[in-house]
Amino acid sequence: MEGRIHSLESFGTVDGPGVRYVVFLQGCPMRCLYCHNPDTWSMTAGTPMDSSYIIEQYERNKSFYNGGGITVTGGEPLMQIDFLLDLFTKAKEKDIHTCLDTSGIAYNPNNTAYNEKLERLLKMTNLVMLDIKHIDPEKHKVLCSQPNEGILAFLELLDKRGVDTWIRHVVVPGYSDDEKDLYNLGHHIGQYSCIKALDVLPYHTMGVVKYENLGIDYPLKGVKAMDPGRAIELKKIIIKGIKDRRAEDGIK
Repeated sequence: MEGRIHSLESFGTVDGPGVRYVVFLQGCPMRCLYCHNPDTWSMTAGTPMDSSYIIEQYERNKSFYNGGGITVTGGEPLMQIDFLLDLFTKAKEKDIHTCLDTSGIAYNPNNTAYNEKLERLLKMTNLVMLDIKHIDPEKHKVLCSQPNEGILAFLELLDKRGVDTWIRHVVVPGYSDDEKDLYNLGHHIGQYSCIKALDVLPYHTMGVVKYENLGIDYPLKGVKAMDPGRAIELKKIIIKGIKDRRAEDGIK
């Protein structure tokens, strides 16, 4: 089966455990103000590529990925669920560790046909890296032009299915760095035992040049990159929320 591929990366070190072969899928309905890959938005761009080709490329350097595997990201990979399911099925046949890096925005609890495919996909998925952009529903719309109800429902589904999950959260000055919101984020996700790791990433401006090359106005012009040290301090607030929730629920 063919998917629309934005790009391939043969040496990914921040996209899941170990060294990863990273597949960037084309297409995303989110419009995050800080997005550094606006060239992945279009659903019709990218290069058609067969899932078998990707597996073959991985297998050529299999020993290189010892302890790693394949990560599919985007864009939003769940927008191409048929291709993703086909790719992960082939990967599992070869005992390749699979990681899905997603915002969860494509999930709708009421879409029965889609969710049947999603349930099959999760059985083929070793790890989900879930981006939670903002816990506050209104602020999420400002930041991403999309609601967050489906994203939070997706996290609940991951917990019910026992899928190992890493949470990622980007802290953007003036948008997603409010300490009360960060505590609330931690308090919310603290109820889920599927969560195995938390990455808090400082906002950066490395994507600005892409907007200039595409002739698109950069939405956060003038917002300075966050000091990584500040992100470390803000992570502690999220962790406190997690610990408090787990203490309340009696979760160790």
